Amino acid sequence: MSLTYEAPDGRTHKMVFADPYRTLEPLAAEIEVVEGGLAALAQAGILPHTNYDRAKLLAHRAAVAERMDIPWTAITPRMQRLLYAINAIAQPQVMVAVGVFCGFTYISNAGAAIGPGAAYRARRLTGIEIVPDEADRARRNVEQFRNGDEDFPAAILGVDGLPWLEAYDPRADGPIDLLYLDANDPNRDHKSIYLQLLQAAEHALRPGALVLAHNSVNCAGELADYLAYVRDPAHCRASMNMVIDDQGLEVTLV
Repeated sequence: MSLTYEAPDGRTHKMVFADPYRTLEPLAAEIEVVEGGLAALAQAGILPHTNYDRAKLLAHRAAVAERMDIPWTAITPRMQRLLYAINAIAQPQVMVAVGVFCGFTYISNAGAAIGPGAAYRARRLTGIEIVPDEADRARRNVEQFRNGDEDFPAAILGVDGLPWLEAYDPRADGPIDLLYLDANDPNRDHKSIYLQLLQAAEHALRPGALVLAHNSVNCAGELADYLAYVRDPAHCRASMNMVIDDQGLEVTLV
């Protein structure tokens, strides 16, 4: 089932890439747009409810600004809130994020389980980045959220996500509850690798898992095969295009 939630200014609302912490709108406006999207996801049965702790999101956001080295980002505060809220609501025990760059999108997902924004305890939170220098940067950034936790569930791997997902053993490491996709294919159109990544992970996804695919708006052409696949009821239960900014996020229930 293919669905769309679109904010009135969704396709024109955009991040200033080089200014990761810029305020783009009043907080109340941000909350209205994102929570309208959460309500749409819940109505579609993709999320079980819409409840998350707004104060913990702000604590998470403050920690990110204080602790992380983010050279640039396309992630708007709206998208940061949406990613955090989805994870806080779904509470995935095993989360995998592929294509995490400096770690900002990773922590927007994982921050619901680690650091001052933690709303639950996760088993395993894996971020994958193929570029070695950025994987190192992401690892340093995420370590800022350890806070002495000897059982810290977060890890950043500097590997190729495709073979890693193909080799993933859900019996040993647990089925994946939430998969976040934001990787680039260096040999084709940048985002065209999403479908390969999803299909590589299908054997490991828990029934009812969520798949979040960034760039569902600005890279819709590159993602045409992926979007057709997840919106086909033969493959996935439901999928919604969240047009909250010019990048977009496809949220899929498998």
